[in-house]
Amino acid sequence: MCFYLQNDIFNYKDILCIFLFNHSSTFFFINIYLDLSQLALQYLKDTEVNINNVLIMTGDFNIRDYLWDSSYLFHFSYKDTLFKIVDFFYVALSKPTKILSTRYSNNIQDSNSVLNLVFLCSNSMEHDNHYIYLK
Repeated sequence: MCFYLQNDIFNYKDILCIFLFNHSSTFFFINIYLDLSQLALQYLKDTEVNINNVLIMTGDFNIRDYLWDSSYLFHFSYKDTLFKIVDFFYVALSKPTKILSTRYSNNIQDSNSVLNLVFLCSNSMEHDNHYIYLK
């Protein structure tokens, strides 16, 4: 197995793409950081790429939604765009085995929330959940 940083697929500072070459197959790992302006999400929406073997897509998405954070009772509009991109890469939202906040607010009036998400290859039944280890 060989890992390579693939910086010619996405030309955006907040998107990291690594591919794993194993015999004759290539698989991709994608990590995304979305700032509050969601520019990387817009970049992904507007960019056509030809990769279909994404094993994992993960990152700090800065999108709050009730689907992954039961303490947030609203639907955030950026989620729809995110899920169009997720469908394009044939990955599915992975559920953590234990729900934990991944953003802890410094302001006591703001609630903690879940902003880091993991999407795994959707045709793999054994990869439908993940663990979060906190130090």
